[in-house]
Amino acid sequence: MGIIDQINKDFESRVRLGIMSVLVVNNWVDFLELKEHLGVTDGNLASHITALENKNHIEVKKEFIGKKPRTSYKVTKTGKEAFIQHINALGKLLN
Repeated sequence: MGIIDQINKDFESRVRLGIMSVLVVNNWVDFLELKEHLGVTDGNLASHITALENKNHIEVKKEFIGKKPRTSYKVTKTGKEAFIQHINALGKLLN
């Protein structure tokens, strides 16, 4: 298996790379925080979050704070492992 085979297609998008980077170093991050960090539109962020959730890379928590809905995200254990493997493969490729 070559280095290129260790690069995960799930993280090829710059937005998904950003989402995972933020979530790997934080516990729960809400939608607005992610949007501000990444500087993307609601729709763009939502579509990438859905893709990562469908691959079980992130966990979604929906709750109400008072009467306002709040959606937060956390990287899963398998998501973190896959992302670290992806980053390590990119590092090997650069060296």
